[in-house]
Amino acid sequence: MFNIFHRNKQDTQLFFSTDVHSHILPGVDHGAQTVEDSLEMLRAERRMGIARVVLTSHVTAETFENTPDTLRPAFETLKQAVAQTEDLCHMKLFLSAEYRMDEFWNKQYALDNQIAMPGNYILMENSFHQELLGLDDLLFDLKVKGYKPILAHPERYSYYAMRKQRLEQLHTTGVKFQVNLLSLAGYFGQHCRETALWLVKNGMVDMLGTDMHGMDHARVIQDFINTKEWRNKLVPQLQPHIINDLVRD
Repeated sequence: MFNIFHRNKQDTQLFFSTDVHSHILPGVDHGAQTVEDSLEMLRAERRMGIARVVLTSHVTAETFENTPDTLRPAFETLKQAVAQTEDLCHMKLFLSAEYRMDEFWNKQYALDNQIAMPGNYILMENSFHQELLGLDDLLFDLKVKGYKPILAHPERYSYYAMRKQRLEQLHTTGVKFQVNLLSLAGYFGQHCRETALWLVKNGMVDMLGTDMHGMDHARVIQDFINTKEWRNKLVPQLQPHIINDLVRD
């Protein structure tokens, strides 16, 4: 692999400038732990051509029961640090979250206690064990309330690998699919990569995200987007469908 600290001008940049899925907000989940970690990860984003980052920390029962009250102070701290950092001060940060659809979500949703992305997009994560019972009803309710639901990394839910017609059904209802660059790079294994490539081939990838938790992820992504497969095969298939940069105020 190339070393991210010795990149040159030949490095490929992404064809979009907004990352809609990241774990760069410090100290709130198992992503960045310090502001210094966050700044290093943002520099990696900038090298890949990203200028706008949506901070989507985990919101999950028991492990990361984040609320606006825990996320907003961390967001303000990071924004201040970025504003005072010469090489990052022009990057735009937006606060949102990656919402696991579980009992904690149910309680917070009842209180209208979620933070949507610009444009009222909202990133929803399924359980990795089984699809949420009543998923269609929840997604419909979100849309009725004016939200635009995004299903985070559908390629990573193994129960969809043999039920691709279910993915087609969900996508047909207007739910946006966000695929991880890490998945396309093979970071989560061959089965996950195959599902991600199937989604690409069938024009069902609406958004791409780094899902970056640390610099190890940044290195994998940068190495992958430097490959001929990414530049010559995947970019032409993805570019007509990707709407990352429509996530705007």
